[in-house]
Amino acid sequence: MKKNYVSNSQESVRMFKNNLLESLSKVHFTVPLIIFVPVILFCVYKDFQNEMGLITFFELFISGLFVWTITEYVMHRFVFHYVPEDKPWALRLHFIFHGVHHDYPSDVRRLVLPLSVSIPLATLFYFLFNAILPAGEIWGFFPGFILGYLIYDLTHYAIHHFNFKGSIWKRIKQHHMLHHYQDPNRGYGVSSPLWDKIFGSDFSKK
Repeated sequence: MKKNYVSNSQESVRMFKNNLLESLSKVHFTVPLIIFVPVILFCVYKDFQNEMGLITFFELFISGLFVWTITEYVMHRFVFHYVPEDKPWALRLHFIFHGVHHDYPSDVRRLVLPLSVSIPLATLFYFLFNAILPAGEIWGFFPGFILGYLIYDLTHYAIHHFNFKGSIWKRIKQHHMLHHYQDPNRGYGVSSPLWDKIFGSDFSKK
């Protein structure tokens, strides 16, 4: 993705003339917690109502977390960074979804997914997994998947606004900063560089 401009301002740039659309493109970083933590708790409650067993629950939960990591990578690499140069409407859509973040990486209101995106995506994934998984297993799998999403969102916010002390967090931040300021066509993992290493899109960090 070619960058013509990068601002380090924490202020939000206006993208829409319509006030409603503009408000739907922004969100405070705590809002996903308010919305999705109750979803996680409800799923856990439903799972134990079904008496799936503690071991089965944790197996499904960890599986959901794991599936999120590859989902995060695929979405970032193949959806958010899909830039069809010959279609102006698609370029505009790309800017709305992700290009604005690369031009304004410190925008405090656009570092986590707005509810106008996260709720429809969560709903879509719920029905997808519910159709694939055996009956009842969605209640153990889906809260792990949603927790992975929350970790991704909050990690992304923290990377852009906090100075980390621990070596692991420093490496995670370095990985994402290289994606922004060195090569946006590498380093698609935000909460983990795992899939970048597996698929050869990692940076050389010598």
